[in-house]
Amino acid sequence: MAITEVVVIGGGAAGFFSAIHAAQAAHTQVILLEAGRQPLAKVRISGGGRCNVTHHCFEPSQLVQNYPRGGKALRGAFSRFQPLDVVRWFNGEGVKLKTESDGRMFPITDDSETIVEALMFAAKKAGVFLRNNVLVQKIERFGSSKFEVILKNGEPLVCDRLLLATGSSPSGYAIARSLGHELESPVPSLFTFNIKDPKLNELAGVSVNPAQVKLLIPSLSTDKKKSARNLEQSGALLITHWGVSGPAVLKLSAWAARELHDCKYQAKLAINWLPNLKAEEVKQMLLNAKTEQPKKFISNYCPVDVSLRLWEYLLDKAEVELEKRWADISHKSIQQIVNVLTASEYAIAGKGAFKEEFVTCGGIRLQDVNFQTMESKICQGLFFAGEILDIDGVTGGFNFQNAWTTAWIAAQGIIA
Repeated sequence: MAITEVVVIGGGAAGFFSAIHAAQAAHTQVILLEAGRQPLAKVRISGGGRCNVTHHCFEPSQLVQNYPRGGKALRGAFSRFQPLDVVRWFNGEGVKLKTESDGRMFPITDDSETIVEALMFAAKKAGVFLRNNVLVQKIERFGSSKFEVILKNGEPLVCDRLLLATGSSPSGYAIARSLGHELESPVPSLFTFNIKDPKLNELAGVSVNPAQVKLLIPSLSTDKKKSARNLEQSGALLITHWGVSGPAVLKLSAWAARELHDCKYQAKLAINWLPNLKAEEVKQMLLNAKTEQPKKFISNYCPVDVSLRLWEYLLDKAEVELEKRWADISHKSIQQIVNVLTASEYAIAGKGAFKEEFVTCGGIRLQDVNFQTMESKICQGLFFAGEILDIDGVTGGFNFQNAWTTAWIAAQGIIA
């Protein structure tokens, strides 16, 4: 029977970061267990293989606004360890980060392997004993203050402190339940919207920045006064072969994750293609075109800031004949175009995957965790870090920042 001080289950960003910082403390023995053949799998694929390490937001009160769930709990945590600390830590490990125009931060190499190698080297240097391809079968209390971690091959490990950093893995949730924890039911977050509109789908690759997306979700309640709930986000929007994606859609999917799950991803989406203009301003621009460019075909002359391909599609959606000249466009048709430009409606017919960077809404209930130490309030000696908690952020490096912060605080709690 192997006896150690700390066992960390989960070889992702949170697991590695907590193991490194716990092991750096004098005489702290740490075993890191990873179920897969290769650790840090999600780090490798993040950001299209570039790894969106964190976000260039160094003010905790602003940072927490990017978390649909968990922002309040993270407010104090970010005052202790935030993106600036992450930048400094990686810099100390020889990895420089750069900031892109939207605030996302990547290694200057644009290669996630840079981050993987830094974490692997730091873990080795700290003395972390990494075991890959190891499945945990169950956890039992051993005596009054120890844990017995029983592996699938029957091997037992005994430890004083146990940290779960298993992300959205069902096995991690099962372990937490076996130790007395309840969960907020896990559902997907950060996903694209499927829209069955062949003519829209033909525009795959066209992007609009900014666009405003507004969600109308039918309520499951019988209260007619609460028959629908509106949610909206702004940002870049990308038309795809299956519907729409891009930061605006992904943010909306995160904030409405539970509501969309409850209505089985059947809802209505309104898109404002010109959010920086009021409807009356758009109408005036169209009227000006009618006066100033009367002989031009409406399909060939677009007076607003959208691509010609999108313009033709929106004219068709507004049921306006493309071969007409501006002089022949009626005021009724102009109003129809205004309506489509500022509030096109689409039926969402399901969700799509956002690459392989899935994020889950739900997990360990935050009221059952002490955010000063990340220790369980229910089971002494049990700690949590990362996505296993009911915390999730929008796209842009915020989910990794949750991992770094909670892992660092958990390490401090473990070695206290």
